[in-house]
Amino acid sequence: MLFQVAFLIHVYFIIFRHARLRSYKETPAGDVPVAHPVSVIICARNEEKNLEKNLPLVLDQDYSEFEVVVVNDCSSDDTDMLLRRYSASYPNLKVVTINEHARFKHGKKFAVTLGIKAASHEYLLFTDADCFPASRDWIRLMQQHFSGQTEIVLGYSPYIKKGGFLNALIRLETFYTAVNYLSFALCGRPYMGVGRNMSYRKSLFFRNKGFASHIHIPSGDDDLFVNQNATEDNTSIEINAGSQVWSEPKTTFASYWKQKIRHMGAGKAYKSSDKWLLTIQGGAGILFYLLLIVLIILKAQWWLLLGIYLLRLLIQTIVYYPVMKKLSCKDLMWWFPALDLSYNFFTIVLSIVSLFKKKIKWK
Repeated sequence: MLFQVAFLIHVYFIIFRHARLRSYKETPAGDVPVAHPVSVIICARNEEKNLEKNLPLVLDQDYSEFEVVVVNDCSSDDTDMLLRRYSASYPNLKVVTINEHARFKHGKKFAVTLGIKAASHEYLLFTDADCFPASRDWIRLMQQHFSGQTEIVLGYSPYIKKGGFLNALIRLETFYTAVNYLSFALCGRPYMGVGRNMSYRKSLFFRNKGFASHIHIPSGDDDLFVNQNATEDNTSIEINAGSQVWSEPKTTFASYWKQKIRHMGAGKAYKSSDKWLLTIQGGAGILFYLLLIVLIILKAQWWLLLGIYLLRLLIQTIVYYPVMKKLSCKDLMWWFPALDLSYNFFTIVLSIVSLFKKKIKWK
């Protein structure tokens, strides 16, 4: 009975939440007339190589009026020299430098706040130094949604496809995270965003005192800000292929594990209603697999178990494959059964370990 309940809850979220993203129609880049000025903010600590590769792709965007604010956060490499060189070629580049202080240690939220204060414009667009926009229409596509009450636009940032199981797992986890926060926003329940590609108004930041309520948490400059400030009326999404911002994935399990532990730390500070909803959703998926394995060991009716599993897989395929095409990861469907199982058990271990992890830092 519990197995069937877990199945029904899990399928409910797929059909009545995630399917909203399946039917979502994005606006083509050529149909987007936007004119308001924009400040793009990038925080960088020892990111010389990434900035050299990715910053020109941001500075060369096809947009009428924008600046790029790079916060050089206590870098010990040659980031400063690189930014000086770029400043000579790009008049729309503004550099904010934070110097190391022996007694004052800070996280990314301090750097982001200084970048926002230095921004000249009301509309802010965020990304990271190790990311690059998929097209020169990135700014335009992300800004097209700012009309009326809209104050937050949630974008999407996939990871580059590479070989190996770890890469596939990272990309599936990124897909699941995106399909969840994007579809929940479409359903009027926005609860998080990803700082590699999101936009909001400067006035919203200062009106709600920035990161003051969660400044003690090292992570969460993106998802916690959205969790506390996004509403049904003030949040939109953007997933056009040209608006996506690509990132380099972790290449070792240790570095990926460290990244996920840091992200889990922010989730503990979500609104209680969001934490309960996400716990029920995630718990149903995990419980489905755990009970399926137990029932197989107990030699329950194999035909019934197989039928329920295949029905779930069919529903997932019908809903997720069109979404995967939109989110640039349709190749994952070929390995979906194995990846989905691995993802759920990885989530179990990650959740347990994060309960006891205390010290978390940005870099």
